[in-house]
Amino acid sequence: MISKNKTKLIRSLETKKGREKAGLFVAEGPKVVGDLKAAGFQLRELVTDDDVRHVSFLQHPQGILGVFEIPEYKVDRSVPDAGSLSLALDDVQDPGNLGTIIRIADWFGIEDIYCSLHTVDCWSPKVVQATMGSIARVRVHYQPLVELIKQLPESFPVYGTVLDGTNIYDEKLSENGLIIMGNEGNGISEEIKSLINRRLLIPNYPAGRKTGDSLNVAVATAVVCAEFRRRKYGTNI
Repeated sequence: MISKNKTKLIRSLETKKGREKAGLFVAEGPKVVGDLKAAGFQLRELVTDDDVRHVSFLQHPQGILGVFEIPEYKVDRSVPDAGSLSLALDDVQDPGNLGTIIRIADWFGIEDIYCSLHTVDCWSPKVVQATMGSIARVRVHYQPLVELIKQLPESFPVYGTVLDGTNIYDEKLSENGLIIMGNEGNGISEEIKSLINRRLLIPNYPAGRKTGDSLNVAVATAVVCAEFRRRKYGTNI
């Protein structure tokens, strides 16, 4: 039987304050726990079988729950690597969206995501679960995005999806750069938008047909990442 102290600890990790205080986060399910262990994340507690029901954050517990240390990344990525493609998220709020974007980044070989300080915490149980284990292979950094972008060389490609941008399928895309995706309701903030030097539009089809105002941010991220990788690697990606 799981102890009261262990139950209290795990329950405290549902909040950002609790996670920051303990330096720990929760992962559930054999795949997510297995991927984190395989990637070298430090496992502090493992709960299995019937005990999981008493501490699970899921509606349908999956029989295994791991408590892991929040990692300190060994690779210095305080700014994007000059030769790599990275993502930046401007105040993405929905845990499901962030988890899905991390999963998309993993799929398309993007290793670093830069989040504004008001983006939802990537170590929350809902986000970790939504990544389906991809959080083990993608580094997520939190810092002021305006300061981050201003540190980059003027020639560094900074992409953003905006309604007055150039059709992404007509624009020349670089193999490196920073792709900025905006908040679910407000898009990219005006201050950050002013720092974009490559403005992209995801067109709707057929042209001129009345559609919704925008795509879900995770869906838009998938479309953009897929086109960047198609250009680099061809159709056999």
